[in-house]
Amino acid sequence: MATIKTTNQKKGFFSSTSTILFIIAIIFFATTLRTPITAVGPIISDIREGLGISNVLAGFLTTIPLLAFAIVSPFAPRVSRMFGMEKTLFYSVILLTIGIVLRSLGTVSLLIFGTALIGIAISFGNVLMQGFFKLKYPYHIGLLTGIYTVAMNVSAGVSIGISNPIASNPTFGWQGALAFSVILTLITLVVWIPLLRGEKVDLSSLSSSDSTKEETKLWKSPLAWMIAIAMGFQSILFYCSTTWLPEILISQGYSETGAGLMTSVMTYAQIPMTFIIPILAEKLKSQRPIVIFFTVCYLFGFAGLLFEWTNLAFLWMVLLGLAGGASFGLCLMLFTLRTRTAYEAAQISGFAQSVGYLLAAVGPVLFGYLHDATGSWNLPIWLFIVATIVLLISAYMSSKESYI
Repeated sequence: MATIKTTNQKKGFFSSTSTILFIIAIIFFATTLRTPITAVGPIISDIREGLGISNVLAGFLTTIPLLAFAIVSPFAPRVSRMFGMEKTLFYSVILLTIGIVLRSLGTVSLLIFGTALIGIAISFGNVLMQGFFKLKYPYHIGLLTGIYTVAMNVSAGVSIGISNPIASNPTFGWQGALAFSVILTLITLVVWIPLLRGEKVDLSSLSSSDSTKEETKLWKSPLAWMIAIAMGFQSILFYCSTTWLPEILISQGYSETGAGLMTSVMTYAQIPMTFIIPILAEKLKSQRPIVIFFTVCYLFGFAGLLFEWTNLAFLWMVLLGLAGGASFGLCLMLFTLRTRTAYEAAQISGFAQSVGYLLAAVGPVLFGYLHDATGSWNLPIWLFIVATIVLLISAYMSSKESYI
């Protein structure tokens, strides 16, 4: 493996200007990774009516990025070796900006094509960031992951909360709501420039034989498969809930704006967990207590929706948010906790997200199809519960102290 100089010390983490600039850059980068996707859920009915598409195709708008994640993720580490981590992530934001603009132009074909570009662009950030942290600041992976995921979820919550009000404004419509996140990508491009001028993380000296050996090992590793399955079912729960929970709540008596705000509550409830869990997971030898915690929260939250206890909907949203934040934070940390090197972390991230998002891709479309076929949300909610059980098993098996 290549010897790569890191830029951090165990002490004085926040005393360096370069570190502060790095944190600012990753905060803004994180805001671009969820907002283009979470904006869709609260206005999916507006998009469907505006373009005359079915619930299945509407659900496909969330599935397209997941398919892109599955296809592109294994190649992200290789691309980063060609251009460097910093440039690869910078170029991905440029591609993301183009995708957002195209998606917002108001035709079915551009909506689909732009959504595909968004998925391709986001794949690079999804895969590379944990390895980036391990290379640049190996003593502070949990803290950086916490900051990163908090920024991701805060921006996702804002996106969910404001997309319907923007879409309801005749001046902007649903196209304006989808275009909103381009503001964040443009800011990210500006604040990322100092990283391009600073010390580079260079993976080019890794030979192709090293890469092939590690990739082959992943396919043969039961632990790698458990991490991939955990990532997949965590993603199913996240993307299906952000896509369809507003519609479920509307069916239970909420207005469109109220449903969007309640879903936003779920997203904001993730924030404490996305900060605490990575730091806690890094300190624990076994992360299984975390798995038990988020499983209980998921099951109570989905049970409340299933039995339509709408007077406690706020509580169900909080529980689902706590569960989502804890499960996502743990899955990200498994990439570094179950590997010994930064390159292995990038490889398992690419592998797990490829397999995991391929599993997750069927979720939103399947949920939309089952609702169309049954005229009820009961069966889709039962699928939430089944996905929770699979996540419990895979995450529990992944959380024992061991290495791939």
